[in-house]
Amino acid sequence: MTFKLTRMETAAGVVVLAQLALAAYVARFGTTGPVPMHFDLAGNVDRWGDRADAANFILIIAAVTAACAGFMAFSLRRDNPDAARKRGLTLGMGLVLAVTGAVALLPFTLATPVFSAAQAGKLGGAFLCLILAVVGAVLGKVPPNALVGVRTPWSLTSRLAWDRSNRLAGRLFFWGGLIGLPVTFLLPTQLAMGGVTTAVLLIGVYVVFESWRVWRTDPDRRVV
Repeated sequence: MTFKLTRMETAAGVVVLAQLALAAYVARFGTTGPVPMHFDLAGNVDRWGDRADAANFILIIAAVTAACAGFMAFSLRRDNPDAARKRGLTLGMGLVLAVTGAVALLPFTLATPVFSAAQAGKLGGAFLCLILAVVGAVLGKVPPNALVGVRTPWSLTSRLAWDRSNRLAGRLFFWGGLIGLPVTFLLPTQLAMGGVTTAVLLIGVYVVFESWRVWRTDPDRRVV
């Protein structure tokens, strides 16, 4: 029997190989000066490392990518899931690749000599906004599943609540991420990061409330 990779499995392999290549490049050619490795909630650098630390971080992200995407691919092949679960797993793989791909780019970028410590916090905020936009672009298309989406007791017992809360979350994260991209560079780092963090928390609370509100008005809901 011929084993053939799916498109998503091929994409996962490409992303993991690219992350390994980034790690090797950073370890060999990254800046020899201090590299920002961690930020506090205000966007200030609170831990520094060197290019070896940055390369190791990218390697960890590559391992996470391979493990998560591999588990989902294995589930798709072994469990013979129904159409909804199959779409959920496929979209979940896409989200994993998009998010871990963006996360791996951050230490790679910070380890290049052209970026200073003053720019690190703003760049971190911009990457966070980019991840939010990517997640938002996909979230509204996710069917009910056990892995991805706004999963509350109400959205899991009402298809209407699921659809509306996930579409709402998708729109808010997408447009919030896009608007936040230029804002992170225009505002002071502490103010920009505080704004992004507050926006994410408010969106989370709002979509949970929306799932409950729609569930209450859905005649086909199941009691929780």
